Amino acid sequence: MPKRTRFATWRPLATAATAALLATLLTPAAAQAAPRGSEPVYSYEKAIREAVWVDTGLDGDGDGKADRVAVDIVRPREPARQGRRIPVIMDASPYYSCCGRGNESQRKTYDANGDVVQMPLYYDNYFVPRGYAFVGVDLAGTNRSDGCDDVGGRSDIQSAKAVVDWLNGRAKAYTTRSGTTRAKAAWSNGRTGMIGKSWDGTIANGVAATGVKGLKTIVPISAISSWYDYYFQQGAPLYDSGPEWLSDYVNSPDAREKCGAVQQKLVDGAPRTGDWTPLWTERDYVKNAKKVRASVFLIHGTQDLNVRMKHVGQWWDALAKHGVERKIWLSQTGHVDPFDFRRATWVDTLHRWFDHELMGYDNGIDREPMADIERRPDQWSTSTVWPPAGTRATTLRPDRGAQPGVGTLGLDRGHGTETFTDDPKLSETDWAAQIDKSTPEKAGFVTGPLTRELRLSGSSEVTVTATPSTPTAHLSAVLVDVGPDTIRDYADAGEGITTLTNRTCWGASTAGDSSCFKEAKAKTADVDYTVVSRGWADLGNHASEGKGSPLTPGKRYTITLDLAATDHVVPKGHRLALIVAGTDQGLIDPPADTPKLALDLSRTSADVPFVGGPAAFARATAGAALTTPVAALLDGVREPRTTHRVPEGTQ
Repeated sequence: MPKRTRFATWRPLATAATAALLATLLTPAAAQAAPRGSEPVYSYEKAIREAVWVDTGLDGDGDGKADRVAVDIVRPREPARQGRRIPVIMDASPYYSCCGRGNESQRKTYDANGDVVQMPLYYDNYFVPRGYAFVGVDLAGTNRSDGCDDVGGRSDIQSAKAVVDWLNGRAKAYTTRSGTTRAKAAWSNGRTGMIGKSWDGTIANGVAATGVKGLKTIVPISAISSWYDYYFQQGAPLYDSGPEWLSDYVNSPDAREKCGAVQQKLVDGAPRTGDWTPLWTERDYVKNAKKVRASVFLIHGTQDLNVRMKHVGQWWDALAKHGVERKIWLSQTGHVDPFDFRRATWVDTLHRWFDHELMGYDNGIDREPMADIERRPDQWSTSTVWPPAGTRATTLRPDRGAQPGVGTLGLDRGHGTETFTDDPKLSETDWAAQIDKSTPEKAGFVTGPLTRELRLSGSSEVTVTATPSTPTAHLSAVLVDVGPDTIRDYADAGEGITTLTNRTCWGASTAGDSSCFKEAKAKTADVDYTVVSRGWADLGNHASEGKGSPLTPGKRYTITLDLAATDHVVPKGHRLALIVAGTDQGLIDPPADTPKLALDLSRTSADVPFVGGPAAFARATAGAALTTPVAALLDGVREPRTTHRVPEGTQ
């Protein structure tokens, strides 16, 4: 299928009954104009609530029967009576029973007939009265579904893809989990949009990467694009466990009894060496970006240290390469849903997005700026395209300064060496706090105060040439904006928000399913520096990102670290710093040894995407005199939390 280079607009076919209903709600003059969007004209209280079990065609639990996944449906009653078929908004999740969804950890609840009473989140409350069906899918092995959860693999993706196929008449479903009575989606027009945060959004990415027909758009929030990059970066382990822990975490009690073989495959296929295996290939959606037919509205926090911004950069670039229609929001938060950091604007934007993509309203959202970016807490800017036109990688080079480990950063090639010793007890916050001090655990390089602002937009790379003293070594590279600012406190438990007690309502409610949710406000911190982007690697992966090998002490190695995508403006008067160090405590695990590393500065550099390219950097640093090192510690957010992270939606 040829890739589209712009949004395709199609017109909804309104029935006479719908037109008459709208006419009663509008003035005579307005009634003559074509509607600009869906309106809440259908009864939520009288909506049809039903469950079906869709056959995935897989037998993950090995019981000799094809797995069926539970699909809970809430849809307006009136369109079916009028003979109209409607589009679907779907959230496929492993969390509907074990852990809950959203900031209030809502779970599905059911009536005596097994039909859903409370559907977590507000999607059904808001969109069902507007003529959409909402579908909540339990991934295989979770809640009321058969099978085993395999953490982003074939079973996970097929759990949701089979439902899209069923909605388009290509798969089988049944009215009960084990019965033979077939269920058909005669009420659906097949046009499906998937949405979800974290693991749910990851499933949307994976299903889109199959190229399944009928999936028209996805809205992945804080989502994974390649599961290897959730657990490792270039061989460096980001967590002390693998996907088998997550599978056990979400599997139902019944699945845990049956899924030992799947668990063992996850253990065997994801060795803690960090080597790339076929398991990771199966869970890499980026490689299949060329198959994506759906448009993509991507939302992510630039300070998300759970599902890190690397997932954004590589997915976005791959989608752009293949001409996929895209829109993006980037907040200052960590792992937070836009419903909790920009609620009113978010609901309105999502409504218009689904109206355009699923109902075909020409509401202009396709002609608006591609990107919304949070510059300061609750202060947003836009970009017509992202990254902006004129953004080019600029090669920055570190050089020695007046004292060891406190060097300069500019356009000219550096000279000599800098040394540091890995200290696994320290993190990026410790390094940045002492950027102007000579300390043994890091090498820091800083520009002078900028004479004009400088904007970074996109993904950076840092090439390091280092000589280790031991057979193992891990590296971290960090870009830092050095200067006072007020930012969202992404290291706080709420990751940039504070949940309040008052509620606001978004859609209709029933006795069992309220549309009213706790409000949230920005949780801020006054800081002396802001970490802009970061990346990690095992130096043993110098020859291959997918396979590591022992190092020869005293031998020089070169490796390029991928830094996370970002969009950040370094203000006039601030400084830009590059830090190279070892273990980033709380964010990667330490190596087996405690190496000392010597950096060859003539062969070390950072390629940073600046809006305006090298000329913009040159202008911003022209006449920027180097400052006297500051003796006092600089204040930042607290160090990264070391609790076991799970790609879910609760704070």
